[in-house]
Amino acid sequence: MKKAGKIIGIFLVGILLLSGCGNAKLKNGEEKVVSFKKGNITADTLYKTLKEKYGLEVLLDLLDHKILDKEYKTTTEETTQVENQINQIKQNYQNDESSYLAAIQQYFGVDSEDDLKSLLSLEYKRSQAVEDYVEENIDKTEVEEYYKNHTVGKIKARHILIKPETTEDMSEEEKENAEQKALEEAKEIIDKLKDGKKFASLAKKYSDDTGTKEDGGLLEEFDNNSSMDENFLEAAAKLEVGKYTEEPVKSQYGYHIILKESEKEKPKLKKVEDDIRKTLANEKLDNDNSLYYESLMGYREKKGLKFSDSQMKKEYKKHMQKLIENATSNSSNN
Repeated sequence: MKKAGKIIGIFLVGILLLSGCGNAKLKNGEEKVVSFKKGNITADTLYKTLKEKYGLEVLLDLLDHKILDKEYKTTTEETTQVENQINQIKQNYQNDESSYLAAIQQYFGVDSEDDLKSLLSLEYKRSQAVEDYVEENIDKTEVEEYYKNHTVGKIKARHILIKPETTEDMSEEEKENAEQKALEEAKEIIDKLKDGKKFASLAKKYSDDTGTKEDGGLLEEFDNNSSMDENFLEAAAKLEVGKYTEEPVKSQYGYHIILKESEKEKPKLKKVEDDIRKTLANEKLDNDNSLYYESLMGYREKKGLKFSDSQMKKEYKKHMQKLIENATSNSSNN
């Protein structure tokens, strides 16, 4: 929980306990928290002030912890991710404890590493809930459309990779020249294939993929669920069995010539529907930053969120709308 939230949360709990601790009461029944020569401060006044300044933030953290900690149990994956985030922050401050603590107080509003872990854990669970909510609300027609146009069976293929010879200290012009040279080399290899040269032999001679070149460029079978470059996968899927790409395929690694050797029948929709929903959900969240907050609101409503306090309800809607507007603005700027 954030620093202010932690402190105010303790105060709020304290206020709730005041009535059972023998505190002095005023004539109107209100309980005094403190008194001084010319007056006093009541528990009601303190509560109202704290609620107005910090109540929503504290309430949302309490609410989400209440819902999410029960539904999303802490896993090894969550713990590892939280620890990795903390270690990265520490490295940014050369593992200097005082600088690290000052930084997390300034940027995260927490006083200790335990508080930071709690905050990061809550954000991890919120992300899980949002992803699940978006997946559940993807229309069946979207799933069917993706299945029809993008799902493929296991593909067996070979490739020849030509990497541009670039370095960090190169100028943009030098990098562009290296890219062009790699592209031209890939085209020359395609011309050799057209002249009847064997694909496997050319892969052994020219490919820059050291992991596959000795085996004639042969790749492990892959499909939509493989960690294959999107452009590479799309090009391979479009190829007829026994054909190779007649134009180099650009990926994050360089330029590829791809030979498709076989493709198995694609799995039934029912078997891959969950994977498709997950893929579509990730795409939607990547393309629309505001969807995270809209879905978080939807998830809370699904769990039966209702406000008894009309002012808090109003503040909540205002707060979430602001988050959505900021996320939309950031998406537009990017």
